[in-house]
Amino acid sequence: MRPFIVKQLDYDLTPVAGLALVGHHLKRLAPVFRHIDTALRVVGGVANSDILRSYVGLLVQGKSDFDAIENFRGDAFFKQALGIKLLPSSPTLRQRMDARAGDLFDFMPPLIETLLAGARPDYGVLPCGWVALDVDTFAMDNGGTAKDGVGRTYAGVDGYCPLAAYLGSHGFCLELALRPGVQHSASETQFNFERVIPMAQRLSAAGPKAPILARLDSGFDSAALMRVIESYNHAGQPQVDWLIKWNPRTTHVVALAERLDADAATLWEHPRAGKRVTVWEESLSIEGIERPLRRVLRLTERTIDAKGQLLIEPKLTLDGWSTSLEARQFDAKAVIALYADHGTHEQFHSEFKTDLDLERLPSGKFDTNYLVCELAALAMNILRLMGQAGLHGPNAPVRHAAKRRRIKTVMQELIYRAGRLIEHGRRVILGLGANDRAASAFERLHWQLAGTGG
Repeated sequence: MRPFIVKQLDYDLTPVAGLALVGHHLKRLAPVFRHIDTALRVVGGVANSDILRSYVGLLVQGKSDFDAIENFRGDAFFKQALGIKLLPSSPTLRQRMDARAGDLFDFMPPLIETLLAGARPDYGVLPCGWVALDVDTFAMDNGGTAKDGVGRTYAGVDGYCPLAAYLGSHGFCLELALRPGVQHSASETQFNFERVIPMAQRLSAAGPKAPILARLDSGFDSAALMRVIESYNHAGQPQVDWLIKWNPRTTHVVALAERLDADAATLWEHPRAGKRVTVWEESLSIEGIERPLRRVLRLTERTIDAKGQLLIEPKLTLDGWSTSLEARQFDAKAVIALYADHGTHEQFHSEFKTDLDLERLPSGKFDTNYLVCELAALAMNILRLMGQAGLHGPNAPVRHAAKRRRIKTVMQELIYRAGRLIEHGRRVILGLGANDRAASAFERLHWQLAGTGG
């Protein structure tokens, strides 16, 4: 083996050539960025739009630390790829986000909606014809810190409990709203719905033209929230249905099991020895909602556990799901299966925390971390669009077949590409290596985005 000789070359190289593709998506957001700079004018300094572009450029690489921007000071490619006029220093990036976070909140939903409306991606419509709107909270462990809003979460760790809303089964995020760790799931959720549900309706009307199915867990089991969701059903807008896990609260499960066992009309299924299940429906009446509603219930009795161990007393499990879906289209088992599919969104939470490095948020200020989360939703959507367009097809990098690529995979295959920056004849060329297996997919995606005005 001949030893390597390491030396610094006299021409520019970049390890993140994929930022050129990110820049195409940011061009779609130019009208919103101009609005930001007009509303929040800066004299003689870094524009607020450049602050946002710079931080998105870090997030799509899986970097959330403000100090990471120092690695790109003097990097012509980073600025040109993302359309940045003046690159901020680390202190400027941190201080501006601290100072302007509250003012920038209102611009985050338009950035996300403009991106998705312009791209019109495949959101992933359910087989039943509805497009899912999965809303949930999850825990971010920020223990051992004195950050604003850190508290004991439902998961038993000190941190935050942001609320995320994903449109479609492919995980496009409409909102990642930071919340204090102690905040209950249903608290103030109606304010999130004010932004998320109309946005989902507009995007669905422009794209799949499908009704929307809001799916939420038992933490959102509230008649008030059901009325809020129902209030968005207006003529000319996609219909919004909902499927919410029921919270049994004070239900006496043993007494209910005895009543069902004594009823000859109860139908029991026996999926294995020592386990029986019955499913039934009840009508549901909620003041302020006129259309028929129902609750699907399932009681499971186990006398032998999954390992074959006999139980001294039967173990009873009661589950329920409240829904506005019509019984003639969705029987009880279909409703249960639709809610089981809701669990897919847990993968999207994981991508925020690991792939985008947001488990521990970078600032001590709550508003700044809130802005970081909203920008992370924008960055996730950009990476989703890149993966959907660039990692499928005959010339895509070799990977196992999949309908959706994980964010980390998109970074590995499209962001982390070595490139040489060449200026020749008033042109700027981004050269990829002769042995780069992703070069053809990269080039195809570049011209596709350039041709659509991205």
